[in-house]
Amino acid sequence: MIRCKPLLGTFVEISTEDGKHSLHAIEMAFTAIEQVQSLMGFHDPDSELSQINARSYLEPIHIHPWTAEVLDIAKDIHIESQGIFNCGIGHRLVEAGLLPRHFKRSNNLFGGIQDLIFLERNIVWSKQPLCLDLGGIAKGYAVDKAVEVLLNNEIRSGSVNAGGDMRVFGDRAQDIQIRNPSNPHELIKIGTMAVGAIATSSLYFAKRDADAKSYMVNPLNLEHIGFSESYSVIASKCVYADALTKVVSISGNIQHPCLNHFSAQAIKIPQANTI
Repeated sequence: MIRCKPLLGTFVEISTEDGKHSLHAIEMAFTAIEQVQSLMGFHDPDSELSQINARSYLEPIHIHPWTAEVLDIAKDIHIESQGIFNCGIGHRLVEAGLLPRHFKRSNNLFGGIQDLIFLERNIVWSKQPLCLDLGGIAKGYAVDKAVEVLLNNEIRSGSVNAGGDMRVFGDRAQDIQIRNPSNPHELIKIGTMAVGAIATSSLYFAKRDADAKSYMVNPLNLEHIGFSESYSVIASKCVYADALTKVVSISGNIQHPCLNHFSAQAIKIPQANTI
């Protein structure tokens, strides 16, 4: 059974082996994805993420356990990547017109994920104003939560694919395909997978005019970067695959040491179509 919905700024497809509980389980999985979107969406001025950005430097913010988990993972990856992964670049995307501006501040100095402090498990406070963007990690987390729902509802085999952030589970291997950087409408089969997750970072459909800014920002110098190849990461969970694609695409290093820490591996596909 296959169902698809527009969520997370893309189309999310959930596929399961036919079973009497499949339709109900799929709908519950979509509900979990919708909750992640509601909690961590940058575009929603009322989301928990937006409240963190607006007020965490002024007062402690109580957050949902899922938001806390994503922020905790983001802090861990920030440390292991030596700062290459940092969600605190939202203000650069706002300045470029790639994300909405929900509030104005006279002080344009923003901190990063390292400035967010957990006072308690579900209470955070920041040492500096923040403009966090969880777009580079929350989509993968949403995929994982959907898979968790499916497994809890006795779905033994299937997949969740959110615009290329994909996790498969069960005993039936599925083809894994990645867009060709030279021709994004063409898919390249790179292998099969029965259990695990894969995510890809690329600039396939980025605007090519001279004034356009890339949505990929290097947190170490806050510069927008461009590249023509694609980078994919395979990991046990999609939250790690999603975030680690930013590490390898920004660094250009598919052997980055933090991949080993998270038991992940990376693949680079250049425009020449060869892996």
